[in-house]
Amino acid sequence: MDTLLEMRSITKTFPGVKALDDVSLRVKTGEIHAICGENGAGKSTLMKVLSGVYPSGSYDGEIHYDGDIAAFRDITDSEARGIIIIHQELALVPLLSIAENLFLGNENAKNGVIDWRETNHLTESLLRKVGISDPPTTLIDKLGVGKQQLVEIAKALAKDVRLLILDEPTAALSEADSEALLELMLELKAQGMTQIIISHKLNEVRKIADTVTVIRDGQSVSSFDAAEGITEDRIVRDMVGRSMENRYPHRTPKIGERIMRVSNWSVHHPEHSDRQVIRNVDFDVCAGEVVGIAGLMGAGRTELAMSIFGQSWGQGITGEVHMHGRRADVSSVDRAIAAGLAYVTEDRKSLGLILEDTVQRNITLANLPEVSNGSVISEHAETRVAEKYRKDLAIRTPGVFQKTVNLSGGNQQKVVLSKWLFAGPEVLILDEPTRGIDVGAKYEIYGLINDLAAAGKAVVMISSEMPELLGMCDRIYIMNEGAFLGEMPAAEATQERIMSLIVNE
Repeated sequence: MDTLLEMRSITKTFPGVKALDDVSLRVKTGEIHAICGENGAGKSTLMKVLSGVYPSGSYDGEIHYDGDIAAFRDITDSEARGIIIIHQELALVPLLSIAENLFLGNENAKNGVIDWRETNHLTESLLRKVGISDPPTTLIDKLGVGKQQLVEIAKALAKDVRLLILDEPTAALSEADSEALLELMLELKAQGMTQIIISHKLNEVRKIADTVTVIRDGQSVSSFDAAEGITEDRIVRDMVGRSMENRYPHRTPKIGERIMRVSNWSVHHPEHSDRQVIRNVDFDVCAGEVVGIAGLMGAGRTELAMSIFGQSWGQGITGEVHMHGRRADVSSVDRAIAAGLAYVTEDRKSLGLILEDTVQRNITLANLPEVSNGSVISEHAETRVAEKYRKDLAIRTPGVFQKTVNLSGGNQQKVVLSKWLFAGPEVLILDEPTRGIDVGAKYEIYGLINDLAAAGKAVVMISSEMPELLGMCDRIYIMNEGAFLGEMPAAEATQERIMSLIVNE
């Protein structure tokens, strides 16, 4: 098999940080090549070097593409050679149609007038290739995230792509959408397209990758092909630099008194008052206990959590929340925090953090009175608090004045946790707390959750990863279509038993 791409001894330095140190990568024509590594390992930086986001001259080393030495000045330059990168944050315009997005900047126009008939015809052809039946005139914001990801691939196909790079393409997708995307990648491979995928999901890597390259701390550690046998243990060992036989840190639970009880909780949709989304839910959680909520995508778990936390989702909410046996007022976010609740959202980038603000400001955001003199925030107090949590949670950042957007996903998640720990809650509701972070960072988050339980906090954990719930929780509630189907001790729970409850409802 011929070599399409070879990156030789790539070194990329930012002020004070060497992001890539002598990294090499070889991609063969027609293969699916997976790049694995912890958050902050340099995977995305390497792809930005390749695609011209970091132009030739801003790094050391050479890129050989299709037999020539490449010196891309920008993305337009690399796209002209058929290198298309689809970033984790989708680059679609929500209020434009599918057709408008597919040909944005590449319009079918004659004498300055767009030929919409031809544009829509081409769009239909491209959509068929990626398995979308929606009309070309459909607005992007009317599509789910899974279809939007497929539209991004159709957009790449419209540009005569030869090398397609997908950065964490299934991070925000449901299991069904993820499966559809992986099948499409295999179809494109069968048609001769070369692809690079960056992914934390090692089961996906094993399913579709022909070759795996592992990057750790800005250096290429290993590269091996499927013929050698791709095992998750090998990838994990190379990613984190050590063996991780036990993915979940051991904890001996010391469960105390019941802290929170939710009774007969019902919620209606915020826009459709006749649609009941949460139906008569009852559950409780004790001090020192980690309680899981399992369910399929759309079961209502996030809606339940947000409605309890200050009624920040839904309308027509009924039911009661008791803290230490006394009814609590959770009718607003401020009151929910005052009652002792905290909610770590599944969407840390949009709802959990102010990405363009500093680590320091984000950590103190939920408890500003604690770092204020009267109505004036004390920067000295803010810095002291932020430095404490940076040390306690091992947040890897050059300093607390670093913009949060520059941190890896795992470290951003630690900032979110720090924010809520500083608010001093008794109950933490964690919604997909390890989504989009690598196995090494996951282990650190698991350790933090265990520490919270050991300190007497009550933890409610929502996760789409069944092994995570089984490995971390003391009890698990099973939810489907807005209702709880039952609960079971984690020691007695299996994926099969949980799924059986759901499908046989």
